[in-house]
Amino acid sequence: MHKRAVVTIKVLLHLVLLAPLIYLLQLFREGALALEADPVNHITHFTGDWALWILLASLAITPVRRLTPRFSFLIRFRRLIGLYAFLYATLHLATYVFLFSGFDLPAVLNGIGAGRFIVLAEQWRAVWPTVLGDVEKRRFIQVGFAAWLILLTLAMTSPTFTLRVMGGRNWQRLHRLVYVAAAAACIHYWWLVKTGVLKPWRDTAVLAVLLASRLVYRGIKRSSKKAAGSIPPVTSV
Repeated sequence: MHKRAVVTIKVLLHLVLLAPLIYLLQLFREGALALEADPVNHITHFTGDWALWILLASLAITPVRRLTPRFSFLIRFRRLIGLYAFLYATLHLATYVFLFSGFDLPAVLNGIGAGRFIVLAEQWRAVWPTVLGDVEKRRFIQVGFAAWLILLTLAMTSPTFTLRVMGGRNWQRLHRLVYVAAAAACIHYWWLVKTGVLKPWRDTAVLAVLLASRLVYRGIKRSSKKAAGSIPPVTSV
C-alpha cells in the first residue's frame, strides 16, 4: 500500500474514532446532556460502550487480515485503533473519579485558574477514601480497573522502540494480554448492569467469536506443521 493511502486512511480513522467524543461534547455544549435523567450515568455508559467497541474492532483486525493477503495492510492500523480504545477507557474511568466520587471539579478548575494548584491534591485527598472503599467493595470496579491497567501497559509499550528494546517475542507475549483486558471489560459490563439486563451479551458474543477464530487458526497451523513434518523427504535417484 502506498504511503499516501496509509496516511489518508489514518486521517479518516482519526475522524471516525473522534466522532463519538465530539458528539458527546456537542451534547454538553447544547445543553442536551443536562436533559438526560442521569447525565453522569449517560457519560459513563457512553464512554464505556465505545471503549469496548473500539477494543473489539482492534482485535478483529488479526482474524480479518488472515482471510486473504489483500487485507494484510490492516495490521498497520491496529495500534492506532487500540490507542483510541485506551482513550475512551480512560475517559470512562475519569468519569467515575471526577464525577461520581464527589471530586469537586469546578473548585479545582477555579483554584488552578487562581494559581492554587494545591487544590488538586486537596480534592484528591478528600475523595480518596471513597474511591478506595468503592474499589474494595465493588467487584465490577475491581475488574474494570484491572482491564484499564492492562490497556495502560499496552499503550505505554506500543511505540516501535519498545518493541526493539523488549524483543519481538516478549513484546507479542505482553500484547496478547489485550484479550484478557477485553474479557475483563465484558465481565465488568455484566457485573455493572442490573440482574436480568442482557445488553452485554452482544459484546461478549463478538469477543467469543474472536477468541474462537484465534483457536481455530492455531489448530489449523499446528495441523499443517504436523502434516508437513510427516511427508518423507524426496531422495534423488
